[in-house]
Amino acid sequence: MKTTELFNLKGKVAIVTGGSIGLGAQMSIGLAEAGANVVVAARKVERCVALCERITAETGIKALPVKCDTSIDEDCQNLIDATVKEFGTVDILVNNAGITWGADALNYPMDRWQKVLDVNLTGVFRCSMYAARVMKEKGGGKIINISSTTGYGGTYPEAQDTVAYNASKGAVMVLTKDLAVKWARYNIHVNGIAPGPFVTHMTEKHFANVGEDVVKGANPLGRFGTEWDLKGAVVFLASAASDFITGATIPVDGGSHALA
Repeated sequence: MKTTELFNLKGKVAIVTGGSIGLGAQMSIGLAEAGANVVVAARKVERCVALCERITAETGIKALPVKCDTSIDEDCQNLIDATVKEFGTVDILVNNAGITWGADALNYPMDRWQKVLDVNLTGVFRCSMYAARVMKEKGGGKIINISSTTGYGGTYPEAQDTVAYNASKGAVMVLTKDLAVKWARYNIHVNGIAPGPFVTHMTEKHFANVGEDVVKGANPLGRFGTEWDLKGAVVFLASAASDFITGATIPVDGGSHALA
């Protein structure tokens, strides 16, 4: 197979949760540019509609907006059902939906802890399980879980006082490995991406408080991720180019994971 064919997603069907803005939008656009039909899912469906219209206008690719809160079981099942109804199958699932909550770990509100875990971890498993049932019947597929470099270990409270978020992202890395082992027999590849510092709606206030120079200085490349830095990683893991890779989480973080 030629290199250009390895990365070609023409005719594939990809779902991106939390896909309407930020990193999710970047990955939705990247998958469409590689040829995949895209289902953009998020809680605010009007944002999904707007991005789908943009994707179709810019790429000619069919894009379907679906309202989905991944903390709600029925929404996750409906997302898969709507995708199969529209496109006939599910080839690629990108579990990107996520939330965070900052608070002192000595006094962390347990309702916020549960909400973060419901979306960031349980929601990832729910969507993966329902998508995998379809993928098993069709002979395989690609699941890509979006974690974070905060999942590698602890963070100083003055830098990122988000214990539930950090714990959830570490758990996603282990979930990725476990599902990769369990579902390899169905030719379902389960991998992950751990983004580092990207300026999004969820991080911009945090970066402003910490200081951009501090954040940039925390990775060897000395910059934030751009609006295209995740496209290549997600297309790679969604395509035949990664057919001999499963259970891996790729850091896209400017090299911060390599620091001692």
